[in-house]
Amino acid sequence: MRPTVCSRGRWARPARAVAAVPATGSVIELADSESSIPKRSTRQKDSTMTALHGMSVDIQTRDGVADAYVVHPDDGAAHPGVLVIQDGFGLRPALRSLADRIAAHGYTVLLPNAFYRHGRAPVIELPDFIDPAQRPELFQQIIPMIVELTPEVLRADVGAYLTWLAESPLVTPGKVGVTGYCMGARLAVLTAAMFPDRVGAVAGFHGGPFVTDTPDSPHLIVGNITAELYLAHAGEDHHMTPEHIAQFDKALDAAGVRYRTEVYEGAHHGYTQADTSAYDAESAERHYRELLALFDRNLR
Repeated sequence: MRPTVCSRGRWARPARAVAAVPATGSVIELADSESSIPKRSTRQKDSTMTALHGMSVDIQTRDGVADAYVVHPDDGAAHPGVLVIQDGFGLRPALRSLADRIAAHGYTVLLPNAFYRHGRAPVIELPDFIDPAQRPELFQQIIPMIVELTPEVLRADVGAYLTWLAESPLVTPGKVGVTGYCMGARLAVLTAAMFPDRVGAVAGFHGGPFVTDTPDSPHLIVGNITAELYLAHAGEDHHMTPEHIAQFDKALDAAGVRYRTEVYEGAHHGYTQADTSAYDAESAERHYRELLALFDRNLR
């Protein structure tokens, strides 16, 4: 299925094996980087091969220790940093593969377990393929953990993740990119508003809600965003109706944010997640093209 795309908004101008190095105590443990996650090669569409190195790290936060996946080109060089914020199903092989794809384009990618307060990933038992019949039972476990991720908690956690990126020898100096999926898209927008001096580009895919009647609604603080923003909504997503999208775009316009909004018509909520029934290959590929172009414009 080739998605029809509706867009609006302001448009901006167009290793070697690495051991984790403790930096001011931000990385407190390397979880078997050599054996638990092997080096790999990712084949790009131009048929070239990019060797990657992935490892597990533990990051000290205000409330404990967050386990995370880090992946970067295995070329001995530092690269711009990217923070990936998970969807509700959490840190798992499908998201690691997504992080690998971004890293293969020349980035050092950090993918934390947002639910670390409840254990190391995988926090809940997930099937290899998530179909609609399984979602109600899974969300009974997931929703309470999502609710815990208040703006105050997010600020503390993301502050630790951004510090890790800033202090890592794997990451070049400067602002980082942030991308989020489902609930992570909302958290990514909040991150850009909370840390405008640290975030240079931000994207969200099949996310929301962005406009609510609560004091922590993202639309209330978008005026703090200095990064370029890209949002790609799913056309078949009751979480983000055309009315909701228009409301958020209006808030972005009023705040003067550099942004572009697109709707992938025919795509469903979760279209980027290859281990779910919502996955749509063409929409997912478009997501990679737009995301990497956004990062290249702003982080290099």
